[in-house]
Amino acid sequence: MYAYPHKTAYRPLPTPPALSDVWADEPLDSLFLYMHVPFCEMRCGFCNLFTRTGAPEELTGAYLDALDRQATAVLDALDGEGSFTTAAFGGGTPTYLTAPELERLCEIAGRFPGFGTVPLGVETSPATATTDRLTVLAERGTTRISIGVQSFIDEEARAAVRPQKRAEVEAALDRIRAVGFPTLNIDLIYGIDGQTPATWTHSLNAALAWRPEEIYLYPLYVRPKTGLEHRAQDWDDQRATLYQIGRDHLLGEGYEQVSMRMFRLPSATANGTEYCCQTDGMVGLGCGARSYTSRLHYSFEYAVETRHVRSIIDDYVREDDFTTARVGFDLDDDELRRRHLVQSLLQATGLDRTLYHSRFNTDPLDDFPADLKSFHDRGWLETSEDTIRLTPEGLAYSDAIGPALFSSRVQALMASYEAR
Repeated sequence: MYAYPHKTAYRPLPTPPALSDVWADEPLDSLFLYMHVPFCEMRCGFCNLFTRTGAPEELTGAYLDALDRQATAVLDALDGEGSFTTAAFGGGTPTYLTAPELERLCEIAGRFPGFGTVPLGVETSPATATTDRLTVLAERGTTRISIGVQSFIDEEARAAVRPQKRAEVEAALDRIRAVGFPTLNIDLIYGIDGQTPATWTHSLNAALAWRPEEIYLYPLYVRPKTGLEHRAQDWDDQRATLYQIGRDHLLGEGYEQVSMRMFRLPSATANGTEYCCQTDGMVGLGCGARSYTSRLHYSFEYAVETRHVRSIIDDYVREDDFTTARVGFDLDDDELRRRHLVQSLLQATGLDRTLYHSRFNTDPLDDFPADLKSFHDRGWLETSEDTIRLTPEGLAYSDAIGPALFSSRVQALMASYEAR
């Protein structure tokens, strides 16, 4: 649950609105800039992100040209207004780009007010976290580097179709720490074929040796059009056990749990990206990026399968008109309430009832009585006068609770979406 509604609920907009109209009445004092780089050196077996491998320099250069054109259109739509308070480069793997290309990426981002002085998070991989690339990012003000390790055991990495060596991973972590960033995040995955409580604990301890400011623990899911799609084994009980081991281990090491996936050292709060359920005001650049206003979420077409991804990227780099929103989802009042509930409830701090009431003039217990009672009856929910939050057991079931709160409209759109 990275956002609600899910991108598979997006559809071509009947009359694509002009970006100047989309942003005309939006609050622009606290915007989030997201730039998407849809390239990777390899495609992991579990990956269903919008990305392609093996992009030649001609394509990455053309992609940056298109990003620059899109930035011009967005800045024109904002009409010189807007203050950006957070930024991120995601993908794909942004550090697939060479150091000079990353310089150009930062120059494009630098056209937006505030970039270079606000928190900037960048995703990387062991193979592409080279000193020259990291140095560019550090000099441009990157405050958070997130590296996808998944497992410190070579056999498990291969089982997840992530063929990397532990030595390569540790060399990359050495370089990251040597260049210096306020926040290092390490991604690990549980539920890999052959993984046991002992090997999972081994990977946890290997990550902890670097004392990362943040650690994300991801359950392995098998999704359509991915390399592990035909995996037959049912491993729900294994994942539940490994999740509990990972959670308890990190809590015992002094980390605090922010969500089902995210764990953070309390001392890292000042440098991390603070979560807020109000993620409206997100400006996305790139063919896989989403943009969020208070009522409209929009993006380009979405795909996972290689041939479709390549086709969309090829169309993007040829595009000359970025002045309209073409694919998206309009949120009515009910969807806005659901979005606030979902994105707040799936955080360990839970939902602030006073904040909810100030925004909607209602109480979530009145708006969603059946859903919340069902969670409460399972022992997944606790309520107080000020807060509704998941219990530790409920937090473990976040990936069931989130979709259970989807509206019937979103469920129908997702069900009719043709994966490609």
